[in-house]
Amino acid sequence: MISLDLDEIPVTLIDGRQTTFGEWSGQVRLVVNVASRCGLTPQYARLEGLQHRYGSRGFTVLGFPSNQFLQEFGANEKIADYCASTWGVTFPMMSKVRVNGRRAHPLYAALAMVSDEEGRSGRVRWNFEKFLVLPDGAVHRFHPTTVPDDPRIVALIEESLPG
Repeated sequence: MISLDLDEIPVTLIDGRQTTFGEWSGQVRLVVNVASRCGLTPQYARLEGLQHRYGSRGFTVLGFPSNQFLQEFGANEKIADYCASTWGVTFPMMSKVRVNGRRAHPLYAALAMVSDEEGRSGRVRWNFEKFLVLPDGAVHRFHPTTVPDDPRIVALIEESLPG
């Protein structure tokens, strides 16, 4: 776990609105690179469950669609429609990004420096890799197959939310 200052990094919501990661400053943020046609796509239901459970207490999921693993739709509109109609997604979704390589989104370039529980940092391995960003800037990284409501993630969320 390392601490990063990510709030000035620009992000674009799926509807085209420009902002920064700091729009959600002070909150517990679960950043996830999502994909609509992946075997892990059912994790959307658990992500939305966390959003409903903790959203009113200073938590948000932030979905970053990516086609780097060739499992995401081409158009942001199709991604947004699919997520809303199939999974009832209400958490903020960003425009499609690259998560690896020279053209990786700046947020993912920074998050890639974070090690997971096994000490591995670097490239995002697959869709649905999770980065839990705490209000103090501490970042915890979780494998794609770690479900969003894994007890380790939930414990960190609950420890970091106000009273």
